[in-house]
Amino acid sequence: MRHGDKINNLGRKKAHREALLSNMASQLITHKRIVTTLAKAKALRTYIEPLVTKTKKADSKEQIMHNHRIVFSYLQDKSAVKELFTVVGPKVATRPGGYTRIIKLGIRVGDNAERAMIEFVDFNEIYGKGIGETSAPAKKTRRSGARKKASESPVAETPAAEESTASE
Repeated sequence: MRHGDKINNLGRKKAHREALLSNMASQLITHKRIVTTLAKAKALRTYIEPLVTKTKKADSKEQIMHNHRIVFSYLQDKSAVKELFTVVGPKVATRPGGYTRIIKLGIRVGDNAERAMIEFVDFNEIYGKGIGETSAPAKKTRRSGARKKASESPVAETPAAEESTASE
């Protein structure tokens, strides 16, 4: 029976699974997006989201150092910890959670495994600005108004064009 067993073991022992997630988290922090299997991406999301939250909760210098040490105990990579606290943390400071996004990419040809891309939400320029970034408010237009204006302008020009061709 698997009562209350919510962790996905990913077909590995505990030490191997922790090393895998630590390495994947370091690579995600360094590169801002990685491609992996869907199961590993879902496991990585639950692993990295609390670490990103630790970068935001700091009131005193002792608390900041304590959070650095806790995150380092998970990642074991100084450069990734530094990147997390200096680049990723300030960018997601206003976001209340949900720092990562998983996008399904289809199946892998070799073994039919589901592939997925996991990325930080605020570091993707394709999908627009994140919540944490301030930008000028977008100009709001109603679709029906845009259609109406577009249809009026050719109608207004058409009679003038017909008159000029009729006089010739």
